[in-house]
Amino acid sequence: MIALEAGSTYIKGGALGPDGVLRNKERWFTRPERGPDAVLETVLTCAATLAERCRPTAAGIILPGTVDETSGRAVHTPALGWRDLPVRDWVAEHLDLPVAVGHDGRAGGLAEARSGAGRDCGNFLFVSVGDGIGTTVVLAGRVPPTTGHGAQELGHTEVRPGGDPCHCGKQGCLETVASSSAVTHRYARATGWRGIGAREVYHRADAGDPAALAVCGEAMVALADVLAAAIGRYAPERLIVGGELAEAGASLLAPLREALTSRLGLPAVPDLRLARFGETAGRMGAALLARDLQDARAGR
Repeated sequence: MIALEAGSTYIKGGALGPDGVLRNKERWFTRPERGPDAVLETVLTCAATLAERCRPTAAGIILPGTVDETSGRAVHTPALGWRDLPVRDWVAEHLDLPVAVGHDGRAGGLAEARSGAGRDCGNFLFVSVGDGIGTTVVLAGRVPPTTGHGAQELGHTEVRPGGDPCHCGKQGCLETVASSSAVTHRYARATGWRGIGAREVYHRADAGDPAALAVCGEAMVALADVLAAAIGRYAPERLIVGGELAEAGASLLAPLREALTSRLGLPAVPDLRLARFGETAGRMGAALLARDLQDARAGR
């Protein structure tokens, strides 16, 4: 199975082997400023590159924004400039393979529920912090259908009125403060350092860099502002943090836990854990969607 995760900065790929290990992990720049058609061509090229290398029997692709998983359409994906795009049909025709299309947050939640940090937990909230920020609630060990409960684009919740512009067209969204690209941009703006990614900023914060501590601290406070409402609604047993933030290690969970405690009170704060699959949780979930599709077609 091959897996693709399309985000505003990178298109990430990988292949799931029979042993359940994700290999051939690679990433390519998305460059959404080129326009939606060019982004689609890049996605198709990346998919073909992986398929040629891995000889898959099915493919999974996950996207941010609003996704119709049944029809395989990107209903509204501002990060890529896509609206009502039949992604599944395009990729399936290009690869001549069955293709599953899903939401990035839901896919990450699926991976963690089946064999990750949520495997032994009935109800948990998965939050993915990378190019975008989305959450998925897992109930009784299952990711519910997209209707009702399910993935939420919390990254486009306004947290700083009049703040930095977001690609969704609004200002001051959570993604402009707490996403990987926002952390990178805000650190560069504060220090003049260029070419430093979010992971490095997280590590600098852990090492005591004042500017990194300020940027990451504000990101955790903004994230807690939004997650507190979701925790109050779903009362999960566990909060699992994935995406690039998970790669920073447990050090950033402390300020997030502290911020949540100040908003909810200690008894209401769920057990906080890092995603087992880290920033590959989405791709692992995409591969699982592809495998599920193949099994369904085979009647298994």
